[in-house]
Amino acid sequence: MKNAKIWIALAALALIAAFFYFDLGQYLSLDYLKQKHQTILDFYAENRLLTIVGFFSAYVGVAALSLPGAAILTLAAGAIFGFLTGLVIVSFASTLGATIAFLISRFLFQDSVQSKFGDHLETINKGVKEEGAFYLFTLRLIPAVPFFVVNLLMGLTPIKTLVFALVSQVGMLPGTAVFVNAGNQLSKIDSVGDILSPSLILAFALLGVFPIIAKKVLDIYKSRKAAQ
Repeated sequence: MKNAKIWIALAALALIAAFFYFDLGQYLSLDYLKQKHQTILDFYAENRLLTIVGFFSAYVGVAALSLPGAAILTLAAGAIFGFLTGLVIVSFASTLGATIAFLISRFLFQDSVQSKFGDHLETINKGVKEEGAFYLFTLRLIPAVPFFVVNLLMGLTPIKTLVFALVSQVGMLPGTAVFVNAGNQLSKIDSVGDILSPSLILAFALLGVFPIIAKKVLDIYKSRKAAQ
């Protein structure tokens, strides 16, 4: 087990180091996407399956290793594949990548974190077991909360992998739809920040908080009814 953790950690670090050493981030910039947009479209027209598989794999890799560029790739999906196809590709690729990052975090760090800080994390662990899906859903809907931070931190909690994957896919879908749709108007976008207005961020936050509030109200109602 210990050797497996070492090898997985080394492999992840090697891939991350290679990404920055070879400056692969230059291909995940808005300027590069705009410059090469037509070239990519031409390639896609002649190699549809190869383009989809390659794009899907690249997205999963970026998400799994918590590398910068997921937002640009989401824009690229809309610009290359159109809204519906782009939405499906990104939805599954982001969920798979996030789940891999979640599992890596859990495999490498959960045991040590829980053994060292278990007493302090008891309340958090209990809350996650009871309402983790609701909290995760809220976090996924708030764009201000970094995608990779949610993946890594949730890996340290007792939340089930299947629950993490399903809730993540549903929770990320609205934000994904906004970015993929924005990709259809690539020429009008100067920065990723142009896509998310304060009102849109607030709307997502309220949408995410609503299930928690509804559950709390329902719990209060049930407790009062049981007391009668």
